[in-house]
Amino acid sequence: MDSATAARTAPQDDWPEPREKRRPRRRPAAWLAALLLAGVSAILGFRVADSDGLTPVPQILAFLPFLLAPAIVALLLAALARWRVGLVWGVIVLGGVAWFLEPYGKTDDPKGPAVAEIRVMASNVQFGQATHGLLKAVRKEKPDLLFVPECDYTCSDTLRDELPRADYPYRTASEAGGAEGSVIVSKLPLKKASGLAGTLGMPGAVADLEDGHQVRIQLAHPMPPLPKQLGTWRTELAELRDYAAKGKRANRSTIIAGDFNATQDHAAFRDILDTGGVRDAARLAGSARTPSWPADLISPLGTQIDHVLATPDFSARDARFLEIGDTDHRALVVDLTLHGGDR
Repeated sequence: MDSATAARTAPQDDWPEPREKRRPRRRPAAWLAALLLAGVSAILGFRVADSDGLTPVPQILAFLPFLLAPAIVALLLAALARWRVGLVWGVIVLGGVAWFLEPYGKTDDPKGPAVAEIRVMASNVQFGQATHGLLKAVRKEKPDLLFVPECDYTCSDTLRDELPRADYPYRTASEAGGAEGSVIVSKLPLKKASGLAGTLGMPGAVADLEDGHQVRIQLAHPMPPLPKQLGTWRTELAELRDYAAKGKRANRSTIIAGDFNATQDHAAFRDILDTGGVRDAARLAGSARTPSWPADLISPLGTQIDHVLATPDFSARDARFLEIGDTDHRALVVDLTLHGGDR
């Protein structure tokens, strides 16, 4: 038998598998890559469009950096499936998510000499549960201004009784139970000022510095973006935006601090910064993506929803997020320096 005849009579198992029979084996990887890329692209589209959208978009936007994980998995699956369109799509999506990891907001240096140093602490104590942990942190950090969202009646009484009057003689509060209570405690003399209306307490005041300079202070605690509370969440963040804008028009030194229930990836929070009236102190101090919630996740997991915002006549340094225990938030401590030049 010649070689040609032998080739024709060779067993079928020795023949190479046709290409059309190999391709279906890669289809599940391509379909899964497409599904992941479609989901990430949808969320990324809202970020590009400067919109928070509807549930579940605002909730997912809070954790935008973590979209890197499904984007990378999708890119690997597209490579496994040899899906060229998916590879290009994956690179674009991955680049888009990476682009928005850049901290948001301006960091220009204030004009004029330093005229005052103010240490600010903001700490959500989760219905007052973390009050004793907060007291320990306050004794160690010695803030000049302390903003405490979710400080219920017991929390408020404990802070009044346990913090030395000689050190913290001034306070203003929205006295209430549960999450609705909020307190501002101060070493600096405070004058009464109307706070902001909200579902949760958001008191305000005017702090007097030694040189006679006055600083408007406002506690922030809008409703979280729960599926049935998105309208309230947007409305109350808009009130904070209008407060910042009004301060800019009046050329007032201002500090807004607390639990904003929003990150730099939420359009409603960026609107506050875009007024030009305030800047994020953690951003100025180089800690823009440090997570503050939920505290039980190991850093860098979590997201930053606790902020200290200050007008451009403040510089910031040494922003630290502290574990105080018994709360799902980390406390934020930051040192602000007020400058005397025109804003």
